Parts: sequence; structure tokens; C-alpha cells
Amino acid sequence: MRKYVTFKYLLAGLKNSFLFCSIKETKILLVSNAIKNSLKQKTMKKALFILLNLLTITAMAQTKGRFEVHDLGNYRLHVYYTNDALGDASYIIEGKDALVTMEQPLFKDNVAEFDTYLSELGKPVEKRITDYHVGGTGSHDVVMAEGMSEFTKGEIYSGMMKGFAQVFGDAMTDMPTGKATEVAFGTTQTWAGVDFEFRNGATTDFPGASILIGGKAYYTHWTPAKAHVSHLQISSPAAIDAEIAEAENSLASGATLFIGGHGGAATRDAVEFKIAYLKKMKDLLSANNTVQAFTDAMKQAWPGLPGEAGLENLGKALYK
Repeated sequence: MRKYVTFKYLLAGLKNSFLFCSIKETKILLVSNAIKNSLKQKTMKKALFILLNLLTITAMAQTKGRFEVHDLGNYRLHVYYTNDALGDASYIIEGKDALVTMEQPLFKDNVAEFDTYLSELGKPVEKRITDYHVGGTGSHDVVMAEGMSEFTKGEIYSGMMKGFAQVFGDAMTDMPTGKATEVAFGTTQTWAGVDFEFRNGATTDFPGASILIGGKAYYTHWTPAKAHVSHLQISSPAAIDAEIAEAENSLASGATLFIGGHGGAATRDAVEFKIAYLKKMKDLLSANNTVQAFTDAMKQAWPGLPGEAGLENLGKALYK
């Protein structure tokens, strides 16, 4: 059963900044802890996840996104790397006669670029999927995993979006106004001639879906990468187990491409790395008693692995 926590955002200056190197774009981001979380468990269990201090400003001039295309047999997958401050990725699934979009962009420049590319494909959009990320779908109707529509209206998600609005202001697109229809977990929908299998995602994440697309691409909230994970993804010991289980599920799906709302596209070896990495992290968490000892052990286990700057925050989340 999924467990959620409530929080409120504290915009108390841009403190405790650290550098994060984006794997796909190799750009330097100055990630700020502008948003602090005041966590409180809704259930009687220990708080499990989300230290959402995700507001980010770039340390260099922002450029627009880029597309890459994967031919997966009966459909083409268009991956849009937004190059936005949140590291988001958006997708277009191109069937023979129609299109499906997933996780449309949040920022106006990206929305314009994405919509132009979409129109140039010359096919009607049959469905627009909003899974983990509400974006620039405008007045178009969308489909969401069951429970996610209500979740986006609740304290956690709406608070996050209000925090983004305070920092990013007019750079963000207007919030969508279209009708949201929910899809039950454990069901398979066919749109644009392609099957979309809606599965439960990681149990400590938002109540979005992991989606197996055409049996070949597996969508989760975070793209697996050969890098240290963020404390936004792994924010408790329970989240380590949940992410291991979900990664193993993705490998067992038969997919050959692995995509996410943050990061873009990766291959099977990135998932295998993630599983081994998280299992080793779990061992190091048990073997070390302090944040500093854990941080040092992680650096020693993977010398030079990208993302070292975020290890201290990861340790703080795991040892709290």
C-alpha cells in the first residue's frame, strides 16, 4: 500500500545550494534548497518520502530542448529532452495513423517547441497521458492513472506547483483545464494502435503508473542512470526497497528501452546498474552510522560517479 506525507513549502531564501551535473545534458545546474519540507505522516506509519526542495536555477544560459527518435517496430517513440530547470522529459508515441503524448512540458518555451514538433508530424493526437507530471496540455482532455487526478489537487502536489509558480513565475505555462479520465491499474489500453499497460509504480512515489508501451518501452517517474540518485527519489530507507522492486519489475517486463519523467531514455544496462547500486547503498546504510561515514563510503564504492555533490543531502534524508 502506498504511503504519503503532507508538507508545506517554506520559501526562506535560496540557501544551501549545491551543484548537480545533469547526465543527459551535461549541463551544470545550481540546485537550491529554496523549498524546505515540513513532513507529517498522514497514516500512523513513519514518514516515507519526498524532501521536495526541487526548485532549480541554471548556472548557465538555458537553451531549448531537443528530440531523439527510437524506432520500436510498430511505433516510433519521440523523446523530448526539455533541458528545463527540473530535468523533465516528454514523449510522443507515433502509431501508423495517430499520436499519443505523455508528460507534456511545463514551461512555456518548451510547450511551444513541443507543440510545433507535434503538429509537424501531421497526425491527430488520439490521447494525452498525464502520469506523474501535470504540464501544458491546455484545454485538451487527458488520461491519468486512477487516483492521480485527485492527488494533483491535494496538498502535496498543489503545494509543489504553487512553489514552482513562486520561483519560476511567468516562465511556467498555464495549468491545464481539460477533463481528466482515469485508467485503472492492471489494465491495458490501446491508443494509436499501440498497447499501454498501466502498472502500479514504486510504492513510495506519487500514485502514478509505470506504463509498458507496446511491450518495448517502460515508463517510470525517474529514468535509470549510471549516476548517484537524488534524495528526491530516494528519501527514506523504505524507498530503496521500493525502487529496487520497481526496477526489477521493469527488467522482467521484456522492455528494451526505459524512459522516465526525469531524464529521458536509457537501456537495460542502466537498470541493471541501478539495482546493483541500490542494493550496495542498502548495505552501506546498514554498515555506517552517520551521514558523513555513509557519504564517504558511497564515494569510495563509486569513485568519480556523477552526482557526488548530492550525496550529503541523500545521507541526510536516509538518516533522519
